[in-house]
Amino acid sequence: MEKRKIRVLLFKPGIDGHWRGILTVSRALTEAGMEVIFEGFETVDTIVEAALQEDVDVIGCSVHSGAHYEWNRKLNETLVKKGIRRNFLVIIGGAIPHADHEALQGEGADACFSPGTDTRDVVRFIEENVDR
Repeated sequence: MEKRKIRVLLFKPGIDGHWRGILTVSRALTEAGMEVIFEGFETVDTIVEAALQEDVDVIGCSVHSGAHYEWNRKLNETLVKKGIRRNFLVIIGGAIPHADHEALQGEGADACFSPGTDTRDVVRFIEENVDR
């Protein structure tokens, strides 16, 4: 029996307009054999509902606006309130200083990725940590 592909939902919260990083990651994940659902600019509530409907394994948020703490907190709080936080691997990337990674992980992100991250590291992290 063939294993189900890892399903990843990627989004940009609010109207954060920088696309290059999330498109690069999307392509790398697709080339690694994952199924990627790109939701674009959405609210956290919309993303959580989409994650449930699409039966994804990973929710990935790309933030370039400097509001990474707020979006990470909102996403994780929403998942906790719905009692589904552990259903997903949650990753956050974008223009995030390395000094902020530990705090973001303390507030629920499973991993943080900054500009310059090798996409193979993102793929490897997901493959090694997703709970299918």
